[in-house]
Amino acid sequence: MSHTLMAASAALLISTTAFAQSTVIVTDQPAPGAVVVREVPSSVRTYVMRQEVPSVNYNGDVLVGRVLPQEVETHVIDGDGGYAYTIVNQRRVVVDPETREVIEVLD
Repeated sequence: MSHTLMAASAALLISTTAFAQSTVIVTDQPAPGAVVVREVPSSVRTYVMRQEVPSVNYNGDVLVGRVLPQEVETHVIDGDGGYAYTIVNQRRVVVDPETREVIEVLD
């Protein structure tokens, strides 16, 4: 019985060590043109879904990573200046307020 317990413990330890060795930490900046996915908190999504602002017509697809032109009005999220939102072509989007880059498309 103790041999079985020791074998199970060893297997668990080995698999945990192997998993830890596969972790990669990247400190370099992403390559130009790369799309960096940023996790949007659920509270931000909920806030954006509740807002009623007019939709802006935009020629082109509304995609994550796309930078919206200055003509598209964005609204900073109350209590969280790290996110802004707007509605473009009837689709709600979360935007980085500094770069105007689309972080997430909600509709």
